[in-house]
Amino acid sequence: MMFTCHLKKYRLQKDLTQEQLAELVGVRRETIMRLEAGKYNPSLKLAMDIARVVQAPIEDIFVFEE
Repeated sequence: MMFTCHLKKYRLQKDLTQEQLAELVGVRRETIMRLEAGKYNPSLKLAMDIARVVQAPIEDIFVFEE
């Protein structure tokens, strides 16, 4: 399964740094960094929290393909 993350695009549209987004969703900046690099699959809760903050659908931010 292939995982693609478009988080950086949506984070930048909201003019948020990785650190600011991390604080808003209750994780460390390194977690946001790893998500944006496609090296970490988020939990459903984290994905939902991020989607709410950046105001974008989860399926547009995190794409899982076979």
